[in-house]
Amino acid sequence: MSRDEEIARTFVELADTLVQDFDVIDFLHQLTARCRDIFALADAAVLLAYPEPEHMYSPAPCDPSAALAGVLDLAPREGPALEAYRAAAPVAPGDLARAPADWERFTARARGAGYTYAAAVPMRLRRQALGSLLLLSSSPLPAQDLSTAQAFADAATIGLIHARTLQQTGTVDEQLHTALHSRILIEQAKGYLAARSGASLNDAFAVLRGHARRHRVLLTTTARHVLTAGDLTAAPPASRPPADTSSTD
Repeated sequence: MSRDEEIARTFVELADTLVQDFDVIDFLHQLTARCRDIFALADAAVLLAYPEPEHMYSPAPCDPSAALAGVLDLAPREGPALEAYRAAAPVAPGDLARAPADWERFTARARGAGYTYAAAVPMRLRRQALGSLLLLSSSPLPAQDLSTAQAFADAATIGLIHARTLQQTGTVDEQLHTALHSRILIEQAKGYLAARSGASLNDAFAVLRGHARRHRVLLTTTARHVLTAGDLTAAPPASRPPADTSSTD
């Protein structure tokens, strides 16, 4: 598949949120995976602002490497992801050797983990900003790739908001609240599977995610099933309520 075909495929995936079984965690994880592959990045991560505008956390990727996890401890407090969110504008690719002085801790952590360039784009829709998409690499990111990453982030934001509208189950903040707690369950289940099988955390997550997709249930439901039942030998119970077929006069 060509690069242009991969980009087109990504936009289709980011538009596929108007369904009853929309899984916000899997959706955001897929966004980071596509960015890594298409832009040849070392890593990518989504940071969302919740519950307060100045408080950010990362729900995706769900399987961060040790290097990325360390960077994500600081990214909500300083660096390009926070600046992109606050300004609702891209923070252009930059060599971390010449990063701003107020990125000192973030820069030290990122360079220590092997990243040499960093950029970020906001996740925004008009005046509503949900967070940002952090891009980390070992080589400069072309301006065209940054523009495409911004388009991906815009499409993902639209998808999140449209999913909220379709489901009519609450506000965007409530969805993000669910994402925060879902991430905790997924991390616990991933660790349990890795310890039980001797696999890596990344492999354990791949098994968890694959099982959820095969059985068409949410990652969170699958994770809860693992922690309750202790394995993945059976499909977890359905996690989506049936569509409401009632009508009003």
